[in-house]
Amino acid sequence: MTTTSDPVRSRRRKAREPQVQAAPSATAFTLTNPFPRMEVFSADEVASLHNASLRVLEELGIRILLQEARDRFRDAGAIVDEESLMVRIGREIIEEALSIAPPGFTFHSHTDGHDMPVGGRSLMFGAGAGCPNITDLERGRRPGSMADFCEGMKLIDSFPMIPKLTAVVEPQDIPIAIRHLHTTRAQLSLSDKMPFAYARGQGQVLDCFEMVRIGMGLSEEEFRQKPCLHTVINTNSPRQIDIPMAQGLIDFAEWGQVAVVTPFCLSGAMAPITIAGALTLSHAEALAGITLTQLVRPGTPVVYGAFSSNVDMRSGAPVFGTPEHMRTNFGAGQLARHVGLPWRSAAGTAANTADAQATYENQLALWGCLLGGANMIFHSAGWLEGGLTFSMEKFVTDHEVLQVVAAAMQPVSADLGEIAFDAIAEVEPGGHFFAAAHTMERYRTAFYETQVSDWSNFGQWTEAGGKTATERAHEIWKQALSEWQPPARDPAVLEALDAYVAKRTEEGGASPVD
Repeated sequence: MTTTSDPVRSRRRKAREPQVQAAPSATAFTLTNPFPRMEVFSADEVASLHNASLRVLEELGIRILLQEARDRFRDAGAIVDEESLMVRIGREIIEEALSIAPPGFTFHSHTDGHDMPVGGRSLMFGAGAGCPNITDLERGRRPGSMADFCEGMKLIDSFPMIPKLTAVVEPQDIPIAIRHLHTTRAQLSLSDKMPFAYARGQGQVLDCFEMVRIGMGLSEEEFRQKPCLHTVINTNSPRQIDIPMAQGLIDFAEWGQVAVVTPFCLSGAMAPITIAGALTLSHAEALAGITLTQLVRPGTPVVYGAFSSNVDMRSGAPVFGTPEHMRTNFGAGQLARHVGLPWRSAAGTAANTADAQATYENQLALWGCLLGGANMIFHSAGWLEGGLTFSMEKFVTDHEVLQVVAAAMQPVSADLGEIAFDAIAEVEPGGHFFAAAHTMERYRTAFYETQVSDWSNFGQWTEAGGKTATERAHEIWKQALSEWQPPARDPAVLEALDAYVAKRTEEGGASPVD
């Protein structure tokens, strides 16, 4: 792991004096995943899955609801049935697209030196996103508002393991036609981290592009040449791409911005009940979306997405952190590497509150992504109820896990000083190393320092109030927001953003489907 500063060390706690610790200051960084990649399929089996996906697209086809997208596939040689809206895509079209899609790219940042590579063994985490509700211990579960959205931006900005912004919650007090204007303005004014934009119709997408261009001080040509924001394109599994998603693939490709093409294939529901079957369908849908981006603009950056888990067959509800979720991620990683593209997956939990279930499901899902080799792991912090609710406290406890993972990824030295022969010689048999010279030289920085965990004994913990990790997390996020400071912004840029929002609001904004 390389960082611009050390993001995994927080202030050292005073001995026997539990205290609230604010989040470490936000910093841009790049993580490199050193863990061996798990594989559940042989090379021949991966090739068979890929070939089966090509057969799905070639023989069965995929329904594409947008006329322009169908036209682009037809022009490339695909067979299009306008009555059924089905598009059968020959494998030679897919293979050509895969040959020109870049194996990696760089996200460009507001701040010099904070650009982020994507591809190979690069790794970035994302917070929970797209939740209609938000919850915390003080205010309870409630529909998301614009004030909640802004708190979410400040929260992400305050914690270093999350280098990208997400719509942690939908601000339902803002009309949908102008919501994108306010959420984009909030992102650009409240953080230097990488922004996002929903693909909710061309009008909204172009508004977001213009605002990001203004906010980052880029000319139109510079914006087209510098990927600096992303969207998530979810197919309508099984085998359908709707109008806003197809339009988003086209718009983001035309402007050189990043589409993360992510089927959401739940085994037994929107996909076959077997892992291999679900991955075959997911792979086919991802290839269709990726191919469209390359038909629009050859060589445009694109991310292979795979977010597949299973459902509870008694209720039909999606579940996460299951053995199936983990093994599907291992297989998805193999398929992404087979086609040579960076890939995105996700953690998550179906738990209804920030409890032990939420913790172990999210961690198991996270490790499935890490060992699968994902470059972008979304929903890593704060997600509850399968994405229906964002939890402020869970964001903090999940972020603690991400910091531990980041620390564990750092290389371990074994030079003579680290081997510590002299320290071993200094301490008599049966003695201790607390006061050894080697220990005294290193104790301040030797170990990871937790933000959330309480390592005092039971008596000390009880005397300090007996607070749970969730209660401590509540205090941590509140302190982080109280200490948050806005990033430096040219007042002229903020004025230009405000003027754009006012103008587009007066014009009625943009429909989410146009």
